[in-house]
Amino acid sequence: MSDQIQDLQQEHYQYVAEIGDWKRTHSCSQLTMADQGSEVCLMGWVQFRRDHGGLIFVDLRDREGLTQVVFSPDFAPEAHERAGILRLEYVVAVKGKVRPRPEGMTNPNLKTGEIEVVVSEWKLLNTSKTPPFAIEDRCDAGENLRLAWRYLDLRRPCMQKNLILRHRCVQSIRRFLDDEGFLEIETPFLTKSTPEGARDFLVPSRLNQGKFYALPQSPQLFKQLLMVSGFEKYFQVVRCFRDEDLRADRQPEFTQVDMELSFVREDDVMTLAENLVARLFRDVFGKEIATPFKRMTWDEAMRRFGVDKPDTRFGMELVELTDATRGSGFKLFAQAAMVKAIKVEGGESLSRKDIDAYTEFVRIYGAQGLAWIKIKSETEWQSPIAKFLSDKEKEAIRTRLDLKVGDLVFFQAGEPEMVNAALGNLRVHIAEKLDLIPKDAFNFLWVTEFPLFEYDKEERRYVACHHPFTSPMPGHMELMTSDPANAKARAYDMVLNGNEVGGGSIRIHSAETQRRMFEALGFTPERAESQFGFLLHALEFGAPPHGGLAFGLDRLVMLLSGSQSIRDVIAFPKTQKATCLMTDAPNEVASAQLRELGIRLRETPDKDKAKSQEGEAKPE
Repeated sequence: MSDQIQDLQQEHYQYVAEIGDWKRTHSCSQLTMADQGSEVCLMGWVQFRRDHGGLIFVDLRDREGLTQVVFSPDFAPEAHERAGILRLEYVVAVKGKVRPRPEGMTNPNLKTGEIEVVVSEWKLLNTSKTPPFAIEDRCDAGENLRLAWRYLDLRRPCMQKNLILRHRCVQSIRRFLDDEGFLEIETPFLTKSTPEGARDFLVPSRLNQGKFYALPQSPQLFKQLLMVSGFEKYFQVVRCFRDEDLRADRQPEFTQVDMELSFVREDDVMTLAENLVARLFRDVFGKEIATPFKRMTWDEAMRRFGVDKPDTRFGMELVELTDATRGSGFKLFAQAAMVKAIKVEGGESLSRKDIDAYTEFVRIYGAQGLAWIKIKSETEWQSPIAKFLSDKEKEAIRTRLDLKVGDLVFFQAGEPEMVNAALGNLRVHIAEKLDLIPKDAFNFLWVTEFPLFEYDKEERRYVACHHPFTSPMPGHMELMTSDPANAKARAYDMVLNGNEVGGGSIRIHSAETQRRMFEALGFTPERAESQFGFLLHALEFGAPPHGGLAFGLDRLVMLLSGSQSIRDVIAFPKTQKATCLMTDAPNEVASAQLRELGIRLRETPDKDKAKSQEGEAKPE
């Protein structure tokens, strides 16, 4: 059957015509009853074709929507006879008259659902092979198949809607920042590798063999240099690159809305960002959102939610029980550095299978298990650990968690980092499983006063929590070297529904402070000069106080569109293995190209190479 269809496609190609002097008058979503009797010309793709014996109905699709066109032997016999060749995804131009649909045949779910166009003449602009999947929103094709044929996937209305939304967001942002006096200035893609953060993508230099450029992880240093240059307000919708492991909301190349301002404090940047988001919602959705956004310190976020990007659309907050269970008969609680719990209201109905699944979930975050208690009645607590708890401990747990009959409690004990990560992420996981999260809510939040440093166990040293150009909070300068674990940063993240959508900080604008920061990170003066000498020198020439923020455009549009992955809001994304299934990138290059660059590849053993190829062939 497939071969027959392909043969027909080749046969029909002889009828393909040029547009000539035909001019499209309307899109496929514009026509209404107000256009009744009008002569129109539409162009688009055949979405559906229905042959009802005498009449042939075609749903014609373009970027804007659908219009039903009708080929009638009574109205235009020749046009009707030729319409028998039409197949899905053929590209056509039709001329005809707008008329009301017959009574009982209207479609209230379609903008053009009250009318149809009866065709007087038409042209076949191109044929199409049979698509590998249906070009419609209710497509059940796997993501890998859709990515391999991405240009067809992008024809689907839901995908076009996402990219149109992205366009409108970007235009709204540009208009707002222009109104606020910002200048859009481009910064280089080929720059210096400064390996402090995520892994760089490297680009070999042909003219300077043995040396490499790096693709920017962000325009961080250049935008600070623009502040030194006196531009005061800069922004850029910019591509950034990070060679890191991927997940649903990460890509090796992504887009930031990047901005930097001189002579500002935290409140100035945060207020500007709130106003930008409010303008975005007004322009794109016609909605008003409340400002200012709520603010929460990093310490409070970790205490209440266990994560630094809390989802505040629902409750189920973490409750600490460390003091109440110190010396408990349950040994895991007795000496743990931290004990915390979350309450699932009405969770008593969850099965042991459900609890086992949640236990496996927290192992991702380093937990060895998951303690639990079901409140069966005022006096009966069902749990493997209940018998080890004293009446005093039970009363403290009951009071702090405000327990009622039918509730389920999950506990985690151990090092604070693990406890917070395990319960903080379990909280969201359970809420998603039990459908506890409001679907149409947009809860914005600022998280502030982040740690300046975090300890890297692999490197056995402190690294910058945000980046090494973030200013310490007033009074925390000395802590950079004397007590780095407790030093706080003038950093702030904008969180939307449990996702970080923007982050920034007040920057270091003193060369001396920047040198002290590098020292605290373990840089020798020579290394600091070698990697960041150009920045240190610039800060010595009257650098103004400055700060900024960058929005992750892909993630923001993903959330606004209700998509589950940023791949759904990027025209040509990569897979989770950072490959492009459509173009087969990355790919091998000719030996001559490598010789020009002075590069020689190390041979991979055949066994390892075969294993690698085998792994690449497996579906994700």
